[in-house]
Amino acid sequence: MSHPAIQGLDVYIVGGAVRDELLGLPAGDRDWVVVGATPEEMARRGFIPVGGDFPVFLHPETKEEYALARTERKSGRGYKGFTFYTGTDVTLEDDLQRRDLTVNAIAKAPDGRLIDPLDGQSDVRQKVLRHVGQAFTEDPVRLLRLARFAARFHDFSVAPETMELARKLVDDGEVDELVPERVWREVAKGLLAEQPGRMFDVLERSGALPRVLPGLRFNALTADELARAAQAGLGLPARLAILCRFSDAPECVAQHVRAPRDSQDYARLLPVVLDGLAAPGDDSPGDDSPGDDSPGDDSLAGAQTGGAPTTAELCLDLMERCDALRKPDRFLDLLGAAAICRQGIDQASWVARVDAIRCIDAGAIAGAFPGDPVGIKRALRRARLQALEKLALS
Repeated sequence: MSHPAIQGLDVYIVGGAVRDELLGLPAGDRDWVVVGATPEEMARRGFIPVGGDFPVFLHPETKEEYALARTERKSGRGYKGFTFYTGTDVTLEDDLQRRDLTVNAIAKAPDGRLIDPLDGQSDVRQKVLRHVGQAFTEDPVRLLRLARFAARFHDFSVAPETMELARKLVDDGEVDELVPERVWREVAKGLLAEQPGRMFDVLERSGALPRVLPGLRFNALTADELARAAQAGLGLPARLAILCRFSDAPECVAQHVRAPRDSQDYARLLPVVLDGLAAPGDDSPGDDSPGDDSPGDDSLAGAQTGGAPTTAELCLDLMERCDALRKPDRFLDLLGAAAICRQGIDQASWVARVDAIRCIDAGAIAGAFPGDPVGIKRALRRARLQALEKLALS
């Protein structure tokens, strides 16, 4: 606290850092509130302004965020429909009163003293997520944050009166003002929590789920799969794919919230992988021997001869549909997600299959068929099938 930029300022740590310290959780980023200062004074002290709607500054050395204490007044629809006031007469208690949940409305002074006018410490002890005031119904982002905190703090309950206000946010149409990018920002954080399913359970119970994630089909099985995905340490794209897999158009759900392209691809491809793994003749991947109709010179085997596809063909078809040659890590990641949804998937065998077809010298094969793209394609497929059949026999 001895840095010249802070000396003489009335500053407090607020929000998540205080809450997590009370819960005995590792310290994360600290947010600060400055009481009684002006933007001009902050600039003179070397703070770097970064705020848009209200004054927020970065510390010149630590780069931590310092926001001027503020109040807010509803002035329009949605989460941007607010007018902010940051005069020097705004008190710390005024600032805490505008926050979303009581557990996030606790401040800590430099001497360690806690300022807790809303008794957030009691809700921390009782493990309850409770709104600060009726203003909760003015900002639909607060509903998203409530749902996200329910996923992060899975042993916390949501106060019944807070859930009532969440439903009012939906009934009043406030959630319809949320832009997809803002929804995705919170959904992504919720999916990376320990119990992601709780986020979507809260959204469903409030009636917000079809508004913010239209087309999503969420059920208890999805919640269980998401919990296992979190336990397995799967990444965000895989968790989103699991969330969307029962929906009629999984990729469209991801597209609606402007999820990154890779996440959209995972949502689209996971059903493809699950369908491919359920194909006849592939009940035990890696253990089946090739059928009697091994590929001949035309290299299209079952497809051209009229016979049933071999296990090697089914495996190769699936890998080609998922572009496993060019994106092997994504394919193996999708298999990890599929293993959450379906037991008995031998992921090690699939790693071996991917390695086997990627070791084939495509350049040498192409050189043997100059000017004959059809011949190259058939020869490549034949070589890949032979590699997979040899692997199955080994």
